[in-house]
Amino acid sequence: MTILRDLVALTKPRIISLLLLTTIAPMFITEYGLPSASLVGWVALAGYLMAGGANAVNMWFDRDIDVLMARTRTRPIPSGRVPAGAALLFGVSLAAIAFTLFWNLVNPLSAWLALGGFLFYVFIYTAWLKRNTPQNIVIGGAAGAFPPLVGWAAMTNSVDLAALILFAIVFYWTPPHFWALALIKQGDYAKVGVPMMPVVRGERQTKVQMLGYTVLLLPLTVLPTLTGHQGVFYGVAALALGGRLLWYCVQLLREEGVTPTAWKMYRYSLLYLALLFVAMGIDHALPFGHRAEPARQVDLVRAELPGAPHRGH
Repeated sequence: MTILRDLVALTKPRIISLLLLTTIAPMFITEYGLPSASLVGWVALAGYLMAGGANAVNMWFDRDIDVLMARTRTRPIPSGRVPAGAALLFGVSLAAIAFTLFWNLVNPLSAWLALGGFLFYVFIYTAWLKRNTPQNIVIGGAAGAFPPLVGWAAMTNSVDLAALILFAIVFYWTPPHFWALALIKQGDYAKVGVPMMPVVRGERQTKVQMLGYTVLLLPLTVLPTLTGHQGVFYGVAALALGGRLLWYCVQLLREEGVTPTAWKMYRYSLLYLALLFVAMGIDHALPFGHRAEPARQVDLVRAELPGAPHRGH
């Protein structure tokens, strides 16, 4: 049982829960109606395995610095409970299984998008950007924005403007979310030479950039209502949720140093993204508050498959 717990820990299940929500919620807001329970189940399983595999490979790559940081030294690899090579094999195997499940039980487009997120996280963020630039989480954070594309493609077998808006929302949410944690943990990052924004640019500049990204994020979250893909309920929810996030950013900027507000903002940012995507699903189910159906978007990516737009329905 101990080894099983350690293998599960390698996948970072608490982080994956939010990724799965941003994967599955888009499946309920497309023009193809409600997804079947089986489709949701396969997407959730394959999505967990792909993200878990990426996290395991990330832990394998970062094992040299994880052993030096207080918050990571008890992880399975630096603590010696799981051999590094076994963790790498485990992570790659999970990704391979996930790709196979997506390909055979969902559709090939979702498989490629999920694999794209895996590769981006492992090679672009973990292996390249994380230790080389304070913009690591800005660019590398795109890996965490792949899940909405995967969920959308699972239902529609395509990627269009509506899906890209969801991608952009997660992309612009990531810096203020992660930098709130980086402010708190900057001592650990400085100790191991990882150039997170607070370490390289200082606390005030980090707070300024957090505010800037939040100001860019809020109009993006309202865009689905303006384009007609979401209704009034979602628009009001996006404004209310975003207003609270903006308040935290302003409050953080007004305070000197790292205060409890940073931790409060970090925790709220997790709740914020979850509630935002839940609001999309609720809004889509409401029989009121919507404009006429928007014109069919031109698919930027579409995989032609015989029969239904996805499998497992």
